[in-house]
Amino acid sequence: MNNTIRTIMVWLVIGVILTMVFMQVGNRQSSANVLEYSTFMEEARQGHIQKVKLDSGRTVKATTRDGKTYTVFTPGIQDPWMVGDLMKYNVAVEAKPEEEPSLLMNIFVSWFPMLLLIGVWIFFMRQMQGGGRGGAFSFGKSKARMLDESNNTVTFADVAGCDEAKEEVAELVEFLRDPSKFQKLGGRIPRGVLMVGSPGTGKTLLAKAIAGEAKVPFFSISGSDFVEMFVGVGASRVRDLFKQAKDNSPCIIFLDEIDAVGRRRGSGFSSGGHDEREQTLNAILVEMDGFDTNDQVIVCAATNRVDVLDPALTRPGRFDRQIYVPLPDVKGRMDILKVHARKVKLGPNVDLLRLGRATPGFSGADLAAIINEAALGATLANKEYIEQDDLEEARDKVRWGRARKSRVIDEKEKIATAYHEAGHAVVQFLLRPDADPIHKVTIIPRGNFGGATMSLPEKDRNNVSRKWCIATMKTCFGGRIAEEMFCGDVNTGAMGDIRQATGVARRMVREWGMNDRLGFVFYGEDDSRPGMMDFGMGGREYSEETAKAIDEEIKKLIDSLYEETRRLLEANKDRVEAIAKALMRYETLDANDIDRLMRGDTLTKPTVTDLLEKEQNRRAGTVIAPGTDDAEPDVRLGGGPLPAPG
Repeated sequence: MNNTIRTIMVWLVIGVILTMVFMQVGNRQSSANVLEYSTFMEEARQGHIQKVKLDSGRTVKATTRDGKTYTVFTPGIQDPWMVGDLMKYNVAVEAKPEEEPSLLMNIFVSWFPMLLLIGVWIFFMRQMQGGGRGGAFSFGKSKARMLDESNNTVTFADVAGCDEAKEEVAELVEFLRDPSKFQKLGGRIPRGVLMVGSPGTGKTLLAKAIAGEAKVPFFSISGSDFVEMFVGVGASRVRDLFKQAKDNSPCIIFLDEIDAVGRRRGSGFSSGGHDEREQTLNAILVEMDGFDTNDQVIVCAATNRVDVLDPALTRPGRFDRQIYVPLPDVKGRMDILKVHARKVKLGPNVDLLRLGRATPGFSGADLAAIINEAALGATLANKEYIEQDDLEEARDKVRWGRARKSRVIDEKEKIATAYHEAGHAVVQFLLRPDADPIHKVTIIPRGNFGGATMSLPEKDRNNVSRKWCIATMKTCFGGRIAEEMFCGDVNTGAMGDIRQATGVARRMVREWGMNDRLGFVFYGEDDSRPGMMDFGMGGREYSEETAKAIDEEIKKLIDSLYEETRRLLEANKDRVEAIAKALMRYETLDANDIDRLMRGDTLTKPTVTDLLEKEQNRRAGTVIAPGTDDAEPDVRLGGGPLPAPG
């Protein structure tokens, strides 16, 4: 209806403008044939005028004997002798009877411009107040998008990897479908459900599935949409949202990222109740308390920072339930991959179970990105379906970034990168099973990294052991130590390793109680403690002596492990050299290649350059001696050293 009215108004305005333009053009054309009154009377006296037509006003239409027509405007004081003179000059005089306009026509002509202006003003005011999609004065209107049964097709079949969460929210579907069933025993519908989990785990998708299964309207809005620069806007939008929900009940309200407005009150530099964010939170609290037992409205909220929410928001009666949506396990990742694989064409060699095992720690959004990236890569390669190699490359791209094979690398930098990654690989291989297994080692730049030693845990890890922490830190040290041993210099490429090792050591000492001197005491920052934590100004709760002891123990732990790693690499210099030499030739080594080199075996696989030269020679018809085209130089332990840097 709004679109129809808008279209009519637009065409009406266009019609009025065109009419005015045509009238102006007509007036200009008529003014081009105007004859002065004195000239007109002289022409009539000389017999050049054949006839005239008089109207009720001061206008005379004169026609000459040669057929030309002129308009003559008579003087303000009418000439009483004009008609007699014209008849004396043998001019035919035609008089037009005076027409009395109707009363309605007079009213229309008089008021039409005013009515038109009033209509245009009302139209634009309605638009500014939210008659269209938003408006200049639509501050207090809710920005929630409503999905109903016709445009919300998400069901529980589209949600995978969180079976326990699905079972818990399935009860909400029963509440919405048949609330009287539960009210027989005095129970009431839950007011709210708070979904907690890491980003990308499917909290929004799960809320949509609830509405899709129950076939009820679904109002979706982000917490940041409530707050504007104008005070009171957020509270007004909250009231408008809940009013719409009650008018469309039974329904579901979904508040995404509720921590944007639901943070603990009275913290930081807030002045109290006059803070706009706190006014919005107060409005949410009041509205959720204002539900009647027959108001079939369920509020679903999602956040990954439940620790910063106000206690009044998370108490029973407002958000009655907290549903944890975790990162998927192996079975969950397998199910998620199957859901997203329905939309693409997979090849016969695709093993989704293998991909699921090789993606620990991936969220549902990450897995969806893997399938999509694999489909795009297969399409660009002109393949008929997605192969396992496409999925492997897509996984590496999502986790570590896109490979930049076209980047030109200086030879000295390439050698340093090869030794750096070889040091990582040797240490990580020798520290098995405490360290994660090696997946791939490459000196091809990928993402922000000049090279990478990629590891993929074979199982989901909920807790980390002290041995794993030590192995991880030693692996970080291996790259810098290998550069020192073989290149005689170091560079900034180890910055990420330094940061990772320091972070693990700091948490071991301060938070995980893995230090004998400091003992089983927590010295970290408590994010759930109200106050200055919202501004990153949390004060420590220990003395200067303890802080000094923490710094000393962190430095002591790192230095001791660094020296142990140096001794380990000095005892395996030939293996580091062999892997570095292989990386210089092949650029990328997988886990099997690393295993063979560490055992002292030889790599004889052709490089990309060899394959290209072979294909070029085959097309050119060059005769190659038998056996020479497949001959590969040995890459083995104890081989010749690489050229010195520079």
